[in-house]
Amino acid sequence: MNSIHDMGGMHGFGKIPYEENEPVFHAPWEGRVYAMAMYTPKGVPGGFRYMIEKMEPATYLASSYYEKWMHARTQGLIESGDISQAELDEKIAYFRENAEARPPVVNDPERVAKALKAMYKTLPPDPAQPDPPKFKVGDAIRAKNMHPIGHTRLPRYCRGKQGVVDFVYDYWWVDDTPPAGEEHAIEPLYRIKFEAQTLWGEEAEPNQVLYIDMFESYLEV
Repeated sequence: MNSIHDMGGMHGFGKIPYEENEPVFHAPWEGRVYAMAMYTPKGVPGGFRYMIEKMEPATYLASSYYEKWMHARTQGLIESGDISQAELDEKIAYFRENAEARPPVVNDPERVAKALKAMYKTLPPDPAQPDPPKFKVGDAIRAKNMHPIGHTRLPRYCRGKQGVVDFVYDYWWVDDTPPAGEEHAIEPLYRIKFEAQTLWGEEAEPNQVLYIDMFESYLEV
């Protein structure tokens, strides 16, 4: 992920707005998009986050949070062949021409109960531990200067930068987009401490640090 979608540490976007007493959803359609994303029984080819990161940069910057979710869900259904672009365009055109029209409502208590059960299910158990961690607390490491094509949790601004292992978590599934036909890898997860001036240069505030959770495959000595 090397395009505008990796916005961490970038200048020119102003302060993050803070909304006091912010609601869960600002409009009913956001709640419906959330339900679509969570409970459509069909995966998104390449992964949900990667589909968002494939958005055209100007469209990405102009889209709200749930507009990006809607894009990922609809484009995922198109790529999987469940709907066509023509069908989606036809529906969009219909609702633009019929602003008062409402989508059909399906009352299915059994489906609602199933969704609620899935929403509040417990987290899966920790995955099996394939290999012991390579690093320990206090080890000096460097974030790899890697540029994968798919989604990655390795921020661009820390690639190639020196840090120190601050904490060793348990093992977890790597969130990066796996190669075609492969499952997500399982690796040790670390909390890495970076000095702000290491990341941002002399212009960074003194005595500031940044902690980033990083998978083992992101790190080298």
